[in-house]
Amino acid sequence: MKHASTLLLGLILALAAPWAGAQAFPAGPVRIIVPFQAGGLTDILARTVGQHMGEGLGVPVLIENRPGASGNIGADAVAKSPANGQTLLMGSIGTNAVNQLLFSKMPYDTVKDFAPVSLVGYGTLLLVVHPSVPAKDLAELLALARAKPGALTYASGGAGASQHLAGELLKSMAKVDIVHVPYKGIAQGVVDLVAGQISMTFDLGTVMPHVKSGRLRPIAVANKARSLALPDVPTIAEAGLAGYEASAWYGLFAPAGTPREVVARLNAEAVRALRRTDVRDKLLAIGGEPAGTTPEEFSSFIAAEIGKWKKVVQEAKIRLD
Repeated sequence: MKHASTLLLGLILALAAPWAGAQAFPAGPVRIIVPFQAGGLTDILARTVGQHMGEGLGVPVLIENRPGASGNIGADAVAKSPANGQTLLMGSIGTNAVNQLLFSKMPYDTVKDFAPVSLVGYGTLLLVVHPSVPAKDLAELLALARAKPGALTYASGGAGASQHLAGELLKSMAKVDIVHVPYKGIAQGVVDLVAGQISMTFDLGTVMPHVKSGRLRPIAVANKARSLALPDVPTIAEAGLAGYEASAWYGLFAPAGTPREVVARLNAEAVRALRRTDVRDKLLAIGGEPAGTTPEEFSSFIAAEIGKWKKVVQEAKIRLD
């Protein structure tokens, strides 16, 4: 009888352990590390979503910017944090997919060191050209590029930036020769684009005012779906380059080993925040679009992104060290 009682007590404790862990979370303020400078889309996403997650969690959600090494410094800090859900990463296509392809040495394992929580949002990449470029749509632009190899240039925010990847994917899939011109941030590249020193670029937030004023011409959207901010502009795939898709994306990660029930709680609060109308409107105004997925869907998405961009990076021989 005593042995049976001991077994029963052990079973009760085992079943109660996950619930106890969930009840203990959060044990204080939750911190989201943004591996880039304040003011960018990653930072705005973290602050916007974090505010509403905090309301649901019942604790403050603090934002900490730790820029450097294309996001690797901040991401590494989260990878090495306690796996209790109290420290999270607002990661990106760079920190959690592409950087491992661009650097010969990484301080963390992109897949093994993180527990995906949710895909948070996308940054729309709108392909725009200077009005001096005699192309009104994608077909005319690609025809021009093929007729004049190396004559067209495109700006990016730096080697390995989302604009660079989008351009290299276009070159690879359309078999065209366009020249990459990297800048220390896409804002400066757009200045030169508006001045007519560059032919084109991929972005939304920085180019939208110039599209509205007529100083830049929209050609197509690089993302899978049309932009909610520009519903009349077709995607590159719709415009004739079937299968093309490129976007800047951002997601929430916990350190690997974080209890599943804690990840589930974080996911529920993140998705709830992303479904708010005011959050959606704020993101659309700055060139972003909300997402919201299950951890499993996000994990599969990351695996697909790594596979896609590995081929592009290798073909273009892109390195950051």
